Amino acid sequence: MGISVEVRTYTGAVEARCVHPSVADLCGRAASRNLPMLGHVDPLDDTVFNRSQLSLLVPELRALMDGSAAEEAESAREILGLTAQVERTTHRYLVFNGA
Repeated sequence: MGISVEVRTYTGAVEARCVHPSVADLCGRAASRNLPMLGHVDPLDDTVFNRSQLSLLVPELRALMDGSAAEEAESAREILGLTAQVERTTHRYLVFNGA
């Protein structure tokens, strides 16, 4: 089951996307570690994070990069790149799209 990640504007326009195949694995590992943000990404629906929620999500992504498989670490790096874009511009959201 795949999960993609997008940067969306408040109107729903997609500005950037990550379709790394290990995003679902990364979210699954976050769930097994009971992480409050990434661990609750819905694999079957959209999960939306706003700018203020990124202050909790970003440390989770960084923590998961340590000791993870290369593929998962790469997906975390790609998602961190998207979080930087959301943080730079107002009215942007980080959206995890479940399959």
